[in-house]
Amino acid sequence: MLQSNDGDGRTRVSLAELIALRTRVGRAKLATLVSRSARSGQQSSRLYGRGMDYAESRVYQAGDDVRRLDWRLTARSGKLHTKLFQEDREGSLLILVDTHASMRFGTRVRFKSVQAARSAACAAWYAARAGEWVGVMAFGQADSLLRPQAGPRGALAVCGALAEWDARPTSDRTESLADALMRANRLRCGASRVLLISDGFSGDVSTRQRLLDLSRHTAVSVLVVADALELALVPPGRYPLEQTGERTEVILQSERQRRDFQRAIGAGPARLGELAHSLGLRWGNVDTTADPFDVVVGVLGARRSA
Repeated sequence: MLQSNDGDGRTRVSLAELIALRTRVGRAKLATLVSRSARSGQQSSRLYGRGMDYAESRVYQAGDDVRRLDWRLTARSGKLHTKLFQEDREGSLLILVDTHASMRFGTRVRFKSVQAARSAACAAWYAARAGEWVGVMAFGQADSLLRPQAGPRGALAVCGALAEWDARPTSDRTESLADALMRANRLRCGASRVLLISDGFSGDVSTRQRLLDLSRHTAVSVLVVADALELALVPPGRYPLEQTGERTEVILQSERQRRDFQRAIGAGPARLGELAHSLGLRWGNVDTTADPFDVVVGVLGARRSA
């Protein structure tokens, strides 16, 4: 069930904004989507297959199989509708979203946690428009799973889950990225693709192997979310920072101070990006000021080599 209360879109996720991203995705040209199934290697994901799982119904189009007419909806609406089906083990996206405390940080426009939710919503609407099932798994302070569902209803459910998880009170719960990847591999729910959205700070020495293990069963893409301070050197100056209610001021004057600060504060995103690159995974960076849509399409929409 979707929440009635809404965030500000800066420090808290706005459900209305996540839902509105459907319009942004609806104007985009779909690229060829490619999925990998555990049984048959890499395969092209089709809009709708002839499998046994019902996805949704749409208005009849010339050339549709008349044997698949949805007579109940046709009678109710007065217009011919066709049933659409999703092939087993194909066209299913599972989004992994980092909810650790490090994600509740941002110096430009919005928190990383809000940008992660916006990115996940873009991915959900994009996948749904392409005929994929879509689900989401949270790790970190939240550890919930929404199993993949078909069509726009699946994307809407993802948006509701993202807003609900973000609105929960903060907790001391943590889960390493390696453990989350292991859990995702176990609970894969038949997903042919996985999109990891994280700032990388929860990674450890086991992350590489867990990513490898997961990528053996499904196509894995990585979206690294970072704040501007984590990506580039800042100008000399005094920088007030606040975390868990405590305020401090960082004075950065020399280039060495600024470079050391950027390396320290940007260690997580840098590590995760380097890891994804070294493993040959499709990946991209998105900062807290950007429209995440193009980056999401870049990591999900381009054709993979065999």
